[in-house]
Amino acid sequence: MMRKVVTGDNRNFMKNRIYRIRKTAVAIAMAAAMTFSLTGCAALDNTRVVFTTGFKENELFRIEDKSCLESEFLVYLYNSQKTYEKGFGSEIWNVNIGDGSMESYVKDKCLVAISQVKAMNLLAVEKGIELTESEISTAAVAASEYLSLLSDDEKKMMGDIDEATLTAMYTEYATADKLYNYIIRDINPEISDDEARTITVEQIVLNTWKHDSKGDKIPLEGAEKEAVRNTALQIQRELGEGTDFSVLMEKYNEAEEGTVSIGKGDVDSEIETAAFNLDNGEISGVIEAQDSYVILKCISTFNREETEANKVRIVEERKREVFGQQYDAFASDLSKILNQGLYDKIHIAETSDGSGSDFFDIYRKHFSE
Repeated sequence: MMRKVVTGDNRNFMKNRIYRIRKTAVAIAMAAAMTFSLTGCAALDNTRVVFTTGFKENELFRIEDKSCLESEFLVYLYNSQKTYEKGFGSEIWNVNIGDGSMESYVKDKCLVAISQVKAMNLLAVEKGIELTESEISTAAVAASEYLSLLSDDEKKMMGDIDEATLTAMYTEYATADKLYNYIIRDINPEISDDEARTITVEQIVLNTWKHDSKGDKIPLEGAEKEAVRNTALQIQRELGEGTDFSVLMEKYNEAEEGTVSIGKGDVDSEIETAAFNLDNGEISGVIEAQDSYVILKCISTFNREETEANKVRIVEERKREVFGQQYDAFASDLSKILNQGLYDKIHIAETSDGSGSDFFDIYRKHFSE
């Protein structure tokens, strides 16, 4: 992949970096760390909020008779915190997502993720899905290993997590995973090359937006947008006069990448239509997309490697849709209560170097097929 080198003063650089962090952070879901992922959030829909009454000590929420302790939630939160900081550094927590803070966004994602696991265990009971004795033993081994790799500070950050709680967490996680695989066991659609076709293009992207004083993206209007369009038309003229596309791409492209692979549904419809109508080596006209003017050069009309990978992604999405239909119908009727007072007291703390061990990595190590 070709990446454009960021230039300009430090202020603009930080605004662009903050926007990239926001964009990527929104795209990162907790499900990326999980073996399974869901389409909905029904495990938390219609949740009754309670501040302290009726909860056991350090009980964060309850779905039917399934309880979640603060320490369990902190395991998810701490592992998510490490993932974000590894990618973006500690400055990630200075970023807002919409009207809320990054901390609130990640907390809510963790709450959805762990509540889904709890709800899936209830559905597993209904469907008669249980772990074997061997799988239960594996969960205990995983818990022991993960705990042994944690520093004292890390254990404290996870609410003084203990082996019994971790064993229960791995057991529930494995049960949810087993339920997911059971429900989607017969879902294996044939995906054609045409449906999954992925092409490779070079792009010159001229953004029709700018950052305001807070670093938020706002659309250009009037003369400002017209100036960007005129630049795009000038680039088109230079291409017609024989200037090499890569030279102009390096000079003008405002996207992070110069060479990209595109599948159906990946980009704005205007860009997709133009891209998939190009032949190898052909250059498009100026494309007006939702937030940019774009010029494309087709490098390959059929990227076999990316197409095969896209088939896998499409199949997995179909499986999630099938599972999500059953899960959402079940979870929407569950009784849920949240200890809002305790939840509001939970904050992301400054991390030490720690062990680098990840709860979900340990799970995959022991439960991978």
